[in-house]
Parts: sequence; structure tokens; C-alpha cells
Amino acid sequence: MIEELLAELDLDTKARILAGRDMWSLPAVPEIGLEPLVFSDGPIGVRGTEWSTRDPSIALPSPTAMAATWDTELVRRAGGLLAQEARRKGVHVLLAPTVNLHRTPLGGRHFECFSEDPLLTGEIGAAYVTGVQEGGVGVTVKHFVANDSETDRMSVDVLVGERALRELYLAPFEHIVRGAAPYGIMAAYNAVNGSAMCEHDELQNGVLRGEWGFDGFIVSDWFAARDTVRAALSGLDVAMPGPAAVYGEALARAVRDGKVPEEVVDEHVRRVLTLAARTGALGGPARVRTAPLDGRADGPVNGRADGPVNGRADGPVNGRADGPALARELAVRSTVLLRNDGVLPLSGRIALIGGLAKDARVMGGGSAQVFPDHVVSPLEGLLAAGAEVTYARGADPSGRFLPAAAGFELTAVARDADGEALAEFPLHEGSVLWIGQLPAGLDGARARSVEITGHFTPPVSGTHRFGIEGTGAHRLTVGGEVLFDGEVPLPAGTDLFAAFFSPPQHEVALELEAGRRVPVSLVHTDPPGLGAGPFAAVAFALGHRDPEAARDPGTLMEEAVRAAAEADVAVVVVGTSKEVESEGFDRDSLRLPGRQDELVSRVAAANPRTVVVVNAGAPVEMPWRDEVAAILLTWFPGQEGGHALADVLLGGQEPGGRLPTTWPVALEDCPVVRVAPADGALPYSEGVFIGYRAWERSGAAPAFEFGSGQGYTTWAYESARLEGDRVRVRVRNTGERPGREVVQVYLRPAEEDPERPVRWLAGFAVAEAAPGESAEVVVEIPARAYERWTGQGWRRAPGEHVVEVSHSLTDTRLVAG
Repeated sequence: MIEELLAELDLDTKARILAGRDMWSLPAVPEIGLEPLVFSDGPIGVRGTEWSTRDPSIALPSPTAMAATWDTELVRRAGGLLAQEARRKGVHVLLAPTVNLHRTPLGGRHFECFSEDPLLTGEIGAAYVTGVQEGGVGVTVKHFVANDSETDRMSVDVLVGERALRELYLAPFEHIVRGAAPYGIMAAYNAVNGSAMCEHDELQNGVLRGEWGFDGFIVSDWFAARDTVRAALSGLDVAMPGPAAVYGEALARAVRDGKVPEEVVDEHVRRVLTLAARTGALGGPARVRTAPLDGRADGPVNGRADGPVNGRADGPVNGRADGPALARELAVRSTVLLRNDGVLPLSGRIALIGGLAKDARVMGGGSAQVFPDHVVSPLEGLLAAGAEVTYARGADPSGRFLPAAAGFELTAVARDADGEALAEFPLHEGSVLWIGQLPAGLDGARARSVEITGHFTPPVSGTHRFGIEGTGAHRLTVGGEVLFDGEVPLPAGTDLFAAFFSPPQHEVALELEAGRRVPVSLVHTDPPGLGAGPFAAVAFALGHRDPEAARDPGTLMEEAVRAAAEADVAVVVVGTSKEVESEGFDRDSLRLPGRQDELVSRVAAANPRTVVVVNAGAPVEMPWRDEVAAILLTWFPGQEGGHALADVLLGGQEPGGRLPTTWPVALEDCPVVRVAPADGALPYSEGVFIGYRAWERSGAAPAFEFGSGQGYTTWAYESARLEGDRVRVRVRNTGERPGREVVQVYLRPAEEDPERPVRWLAGFAVAEAAPGESAEVVVEIPARAYERWTGQGWRRAPGEHVVEVSHSLTDTRLVAG
């Protein structure tokens, strides 16, 4: 069928199919039954084509949290939910998952990647891809390749040796291509060894398609394609966004000029038509796959041979999934318990402390952002669970205000030059964020202003602070009083991308009476992106702080300390802010922002039964870690994070996560930190030694090693038997509660080899058992685990290997024999 349809197309139509018709879709060709192919950002939800709250999305936990479950069946179910969401929103292709590595903890999109380990990343990524594509929705595994940091990401030339490229950075992509057959790959902004990735013939045509047999399409990262001829000849199928792209008219012209053979264009179009057929955009149903996650060249995911994890019999992935329930389950399973002196699970009166305990941060910043219809904070979760809670703010991770929400009834209104309303859009919070295209029904060419308008009913009397977020001309009016009328400038030297997701703010104060409803209005005049068609960019917000949040920081700290001293147990929620973890820039520190470290130490001094909950997508320093009774990592936990935290704290569920990346004591201990290029180049001079591979080589001790994490029970490792290319392991639950153990298998050279890591992950499996009961798991060891890349390709490394069966990286329980 594809060949017949291709034969009906002329050159101009074929070239047009390969360029975006707008920010988020490829053009339709009704004559052959081709519908517009619609893309949407992921990876924790499906935003759709609008940055808007008009069509809310389920918000799952961050990819670091998904990897912390070490549970491929659960992640596959998450992929099925995302496919369900995509179909609901009319999306054919999800721009996810991100399988770049945690090369350094300073990477700005660390939270959006799975792990520092290529095997764990590949396994979790393959499960994610399989779940999505079982639902008839395509993926674009990204960012191919070596896009592991954000500094100068659009131009940086990553200089990486062939062995490190193969063994680390290409490995997750290869694992997913061979094991999950993704429909798409996204080419990165950066260059690798002198060639821009969108123009990298060796890696795209040679390795990806030639060696691995990839049969899907390659799409550029947005605005990453820069040269028509080089991109076309090097295997790039689709240039996004459009219509002003290097493909389309420019590609047709290149063919007529003899620079690109038409046969090359035909091959690109075949792949797009194949994608359309697979996802239901070519006059037929989407390809829905119901086969189990097996049949892979290197064995079933997680090496399970004993049925689905947890013994679940809750139907196929393609069944209708309960989004909030699955988001909650993922958040519970990903929670990592790093320290517990017996205080957990909790009982008694709880002092809940921290700005993030009330104003939850559930996702990282940037293109991963979605708009859930609700978010459950830790405070709301504990109250809903019936806990006896006293709340104190203590300290915030940021000096920035949040968009107006509680007590506000708001609408966005776009107006023309005469003040006539062109369109209205309901808002669930005081934020307008339109990227790439304007909401349906709004004529940007006529619009000259956007107003956030409505009413506010203060819950308490006192000094309320109202804020303006965004650059340009603004007029803020509250209760009929003009509080601001002027320009908010962009600070000199600010990166434009960073400024878009973390714009400048301006605040004013006003005394208000509780219960007295007042009108509010924030007018943004002549936003530069209103008339920009498919590249519209309008971003501004009405902010608010209630009298509690606006009080003196010292007073807030003292109140928190008193609340802790008067309670049976203190729970302090700390974490990062969107100025720290976001797409568009890297981190420069691992310290918790603001006075949060001081808050933890002072609360712990007031109450030795202090539990710290770390709400961050990537490692942070914890100088107080030996001062507190327990530490829980919740990552960015998604919309149901508060319920999940209450489940874990109160003992309804066990924290089931294990670290997918190493957490250091301090930044200066980290063996690999560099993210800034010099003269346009970033050398990966560490070679194959990143993550735990580098930590073991350096001899420095991290705060918490790769694979570590506790539960609410204990486990005995009873036996480990090597059976060819797999290990059969029996473990017993020796505690008093049902539990979950992640059995990890590492390979170690029998004789020290300075060219190889001390050990590396070779496989893993999840075991569950009731108190006193045993469980058996089978862990497949792929042949690749014994191999290294040489000048002659993959070769089995010489010498014998020790097969270690472990609870975490160095906590070896048995040696398989």
C-alpha cells in the first residue's frame, strides 16, 4: 500500500510531507487518505498541541522516579496510560522517552532522564516504549545522541571516544531499538565528533539503520535541522517545526538542483507513511499490539520467567487505565527510603514543615511540563489520610511567587487594538503559557493584549502580595486600585530559553480583608508572540502570596522549630525550584536553595524524630543526613504525590524504590561534573567512567550508592545458581511485613582490569513475598554484558567474570556459581 500511495505524490507534495505544517503536526494529504500527524511533548504526560489548562493531562512521576522503581512491568503500564491519553487528545506521536544518561549531576534535564547506567536506562526505556506503542501511539526516543547537558546544547560539539560512545551513550538506544522497535528517534541539537546530529550520516544511516536495523523515522529536535542537503543525505526524515523549515520548498528545490536524489526523498516519505499507517493516520486503525514484553534478543524484560510482577491480573496494558491510581502507584513504588532508625512508619502528632509541603512541586521545568486537573500536596495527602497534622512553612526553596490559584476565579481574555474581546479561555491558575501556536479560535494577527481577569476572595486578612511574571508592558489592578503600570525588563545577559520558563518577577503589596471578594486584572499589552503565527510565544502570570508566605523568613523558621518541638514527629519537605532544575540550563550547585538546609538542622535539633522528604528530580547535597531519623526521596512525584507520600509515611505502602543514580556527599567529590564547553567543544575525557563506574575508580565514597534503598522489612538471600546465561536467585522475607526487593546482578572481572569498571550492572529482577515466605526470580544476563567495544567491534572481554548477586552496588549478598 505504501508504494502505491507514494507513486501518487509529486515532488512538492513529498517534500511538504517532511516538514511541519505548524509547531506540532505534519501536513495532511487528503488525496491519499493521510491525516495530519500530530506530535506532543511527554514524558510524564501528554500535553497535546496547546500549552493550556483547557485540556488537562495526567501527570506521572518524573523519569528518574520511573527508573527508581526498577519495575519494567509497572513502567510498561505507565506507557499504556500515556497512549490512552494521547489517543484522547488526538496525538499520534509522543516526543519521549529521554534516554540520555546522568553523566554528571549538574545536567539540567537530569530529572527527565532515567539513570546513569545504560542497561537500566535501556530496560526502563524499552518498557516505556512498548507500553506506548501497544496502545497504537508512536514514540521518538531522544535525544540521539550525547545530549547529556544543557549548556550551549544547540551548538556544542561533544567529543567522545568510540568505546564510550558505544558502551554508554548509544547503548540505551540500541537496547530499545533491538528490544522494543520504536517508531521514531529524535536527533539532538548537539554535534558529535564534529558533525551535527541531524546531519550525522555515520550514526543515523550507518549505526542506527545499518547496524541495528531501525525501520522507523528520524525527526529533528525542534529547530535543530539547519542544512537541507546534509540533513536529507544523512538520514533525517522530518524537520520540525514548520512551515519555515529546511525541508518543504527548500528540499524540493535541492532535488531540482541535483543536490539531493529524489530517491532519497522517497525513502524519507516511505518512513513517514509507515508511521502514519502504524498510528492510524492513514485511513486505517492504529497498530495495537498485545504481545507480552518478550521475544527480545537478550531475553525478557527484567529477565522474569515467572509471570507479571506482583502477580497482577488486572488486564492488558490496552485496557482502560485509571490515571490517578497509576500515578499514585508509580509514586509509591519510586519512593526511596535511604535512612530509617525505626521512626517509619509514623504514628502520633506530626509537624509537617516546608514550603514544598503545601505548594507541591510535582514536575521539572521545560518542555516536560503538563497541566494536571489537580495536584495533591503532602499536606493534603496526610490530611486526607486522617493524620493529626500541624503545618509550619519554615522555609521555601525559592524567593519566587507561584501563579495565583486558591481563592481565585480567573479567565484569559484576548483583545484587539480597540479593546474588543476576541476570545476567552478559562484558567485554573493565573498563568498564560502559549508556545508554538495560539489557542484555537484566537486570531493572533488582530490581538494586541491578553488579560488575566476575574475575582479573588481572600481566605485570611492581612498583607497579600500580588506579582507580575514576564517581560514587557503590564498593568495590574486589584480591587479597583492600580498597583503597577509599566515595563518589566529582561535582565541583561539572560538566556532567552531560561527567561521563557523562569521569567523575571515584580511584586506589590495590598491589605485585604478575609471573605471580601475583589476584582483582579493583569493586562499584558503587545506580547511579541501574538502575531507570530505558528511560532507564537506568550508567557506571563499573575502571582500571589498569602500573608503567611509573605512573612519574615526568620519568623517562619522559628515557628517551624516550635512546631517540631511540640510534635511527636517532624516531617520536613525540602527540594529544588524551577530555577534549579529545568530544561535550558545546567545547575551550578547541588546545594538545596534558600535556607532549607538550616531548616532541617534546626528542626532535627528540636525533635530527634525528624523525617526529611527530598522533593527533587536529581541529586542534592544533604549535609544534615546524619542528624535526622529518616530520609525519603520522592523525586518529582507527579500529581498524586501527596497521597503516595501519606501511603508510605503512615505505613499503608512500603517505599519500593532503589537509586538509579549515585548521590554524592558534596559536588566536589563527584568524579565527573563538567558541562560547559570550551571553544564550542565538550570533551568526554572520562571515557567509559561515569556514574558508579567513575565513583569506584576514584575511591571517593558517595552519600548513597547506586541501587541502594531500604524497605519496611528485611531479606535473606538464600541461593544463587548460574544457569548458562541467567541466574536463578531465591530470597526470603525475614521481616514482619510484606515487602519488595530488587535483586541486582553485577559482573566483576575476576582479575582487576584498569580498562574496565570494577563492576557493572548485568541484570535485575523484582521479588515480592509475605513475611516468612520466599520468592524466586530469574535474571537474564545478556551476552553484551560480557563484551567491550574494540577496533574490530564488539568482542567478549578476556578472562573470567564473577557474578555478584546484590542488594545494591557493593552490598553483595551472594556470588553465583
